Amino acid sequence: MSADQRSMGGVGAAEPGGRESASRPMGIRPAFREIRKGVVVVWWAFFDWVAVVSWKALLLVSLFCLIIGAGILQLPTLTLLLIIGAFIVKVVAGGKRRADLTANEAMRRAETERLERTVVEARMEALQAQIEPHFLFNTLGSIDQLIQTDPPRASKMQQSLIRYLRSAMPQMRDGSRPTLGQQVGLCRAFLEIMAVRMEGRLQAAVIVPEGLKSAVFPSMMLQTLVENAIKHGLEPKPEGGLIEIAAEIVDGQLAVHVRDTGIGFLPKGDGGVGLANVRERLKALYHGRAELIIGVPPAGGTCATIRLPYEVASAPG
Repeated sequence: MSADQRSMGGVGAAEPGGRESASRPMGIRPAFREIRKGVVVVWWAFFDWVAVVSWKALLLVSLFCLIIGAGILQLPTLTLLLIIGAFIVKVVAGGKRRADLTANEAMRRAETERLERTVVEARMEALQAQIEPHFLFNTLGSIDQLIQTDPPRASKMQQSLIRYLRSAMPQMRDGSRPTLGQQVGLCRAFLEIMAVRMEGRLQAAVIVPEGLKSAVFPSMMLQTLVENAIKHGLEPKPEGGLIEIAAEIVDGQLAVHVRDTGIGFLPKGDGGVGLANVRERLKALYHGRAELIIGVPPAGGTCATIRLPYEVASAPG
C-alpha cells in the first residue's frame, strides 16, 4: 500500500471518529435541558407547597426529613440545608405567594359568579320575552273593548300602556344593571293599567325614597310580586283593596316591600310559581345573601319582602 493510500485511509478512518465525537455533545445537551426543566418544575412545586403549607405542617415534615435524611440516609448536612432553605422560602416569599394564590382564586370565583349572573339574567330576559306579549295582548284587547263601551277609560288605559312601554323598552336595550327606580317606574305604569282594568277596585301607593332609586335591583322581580299580589290577593276580593310598594335599608341591606290588603296569603294556592321563580333568581344571583320573605301584616293581607345586598348602580359610561 502506498503512502497516499495510507494517508487516505487515515483520513477515512478519522472521519467516523470525528462524527462520533461531534454527535456525542449533541445528545448530552438535550439530556441536560430535560434535567434542568425537571429541576425547575420540582423547585416551583416545592416553592408553592412551602408557601401555602402551615407552619405546623412544615415543622412536622422537617422533623420527619431530619429523621430519614440524617438518621437513615446519613446525610445530615444536605438534610439541614434543605430544611433551612424551606424555612427561608417560607419566611421570605411565602406570604406573597399565598397572597397571589388567594387573589387568583378570588378572580376565578368572581368570574364564575359573573358568568352565572349573566346566564340567570339571560334566562330572565327570555322569560320576560314570553310574559310581555301575553300582557300586551290582554291590555290591547281591553282597550279595544273599552273603545266601544267607555272611550275615556280606553284612552286612559292606552296612555298608561304607553308609559309602561316607555319604561320597559329602554331597559330591554340597555346593557347596564337594572335599578330600583327603573323597576318602580315600570310598576307604576303597570298599576295604572290594572287600576283601569279593575274599574276602580285597585288603589296604589309608592313609598320609595329618592336616594334608594339608584340601588341595583333585578329586573322584573318587583313586578312579579305586584302581579302576584293583585292576582291572588286583590282581584278575588269583591271590593278590591290597596297595594303599596315601599323600600328601606335594614341592617345594611336593601329591603323592598310589596304589601296588599287582599284576602291574605294562601299556602296551598296556585300563586307559588312566580314566588318560586323569584327565590330561584335570588339564590343564583346572590348565593344565599338575599331572600324573599312572605308575611302577614297585623291588619291582614300579605306582605312580600325582598332583602338583598345594598349596591348603588354605577353611572353609565
